[in-house]
Amino acid sequence: MTASFGIDHPLLATHDIEALRNRLILLGFNMTPIGKHPWGTSTSLAMFQGCLLEIMGIYDASLIDQLPAGNFHFGRHIYEHLTQREGVALTALHSTNAQADAAQAQAAGLVLAGQLEFGREVTLPDGRKDRTKTTLALLPDPAFPRLSFFMCQQHRPELIYVPEWLAHPNTVSGICGVTILADSAQQAALVPRLSALYGPAAQIAGGYAFATANGIFSLQDRNAIEATFTQLPAALTDESAPAVVAMDLTYSSAEAFSACLTSSGLPFVRQGPLTLLGQPEATANTWLRFRQASS
Repeated sequence: MTASFGIDHPLLATHDIEALRNRLILLGFNMTPIGKHPWGTSTSLAMFQGCLLEIMGIYDASLIDQLPAGNFHFGRHIYEHLTQREGVALTALHSTNAQADAAQAQAAGLVLAGQLEFGREVTLPDGRKDRTKTTLALLPDPAFPRLSFFMCQQHRPELIYVPEWLAHPNTVSGICGVTILADSAQQAALVPRLSALYGPAAQIAGGYAFATANGIFSLQDRNAIEATFTQLPAALTDESAPAVVAMDLTYSSAEAFSACLTSSGLPFVRQGPLTLLGQPEATANTWLRFRQASS
């Protein structure tokens, strides 16, 4: 199980959740049916052990101010992000104890807006119905809103990490990294905060890397990112604030993964041991990059 503060799930905000969900299914992800949050957002998930891939849209803009956490409104945050562009609007960090983890985040310099408790109805593979229970501790960043975090504690993980739901035709098993676009001045502001959560940074091309309990957070400037991933999507060329622009995921079977990738019809590029989807606009202005898990 992923420990606290590991990468749990960046939220990919999209204008057309059905189209993005269908695209991910073509890529071989086992996506849940589209569900609804009480604060107006719609959601679909690809679940892995200890983390997940989540896409999110708006189904009812009249609800976006419901269930505030202090002065933070989850639905409004997603809505306002989407008025500017598609992309990662929030990033969830894994929590084993939302209250204690929120206190640790505050000690590291993050600001806690409040907590949300909610659940959703699920039908298990054997037909039984039950209800999840989740606590979110919201840690918005007014200076860098696209790098806002929240702690996510699943109180009933047996209703989330169900073996049948963890099986994906492409054999992807989880997230192993997230890349953040940030210039040198922004990195100077972010490094102390991330170091307080994850320990000393490692220097990499154009920035720094932090090892979490589930994957690597990388801070890189535009030149380093474009040298690795190709030119930024048009919607990000004028990006002035730090933002998540790429996610790394692992798969187990090269044969199954390649079959799904080829049949999807989406362009891709082989980069040695890595495979990069070549059209980030098709996945909410976010590059998806894949690597085979070590055996």
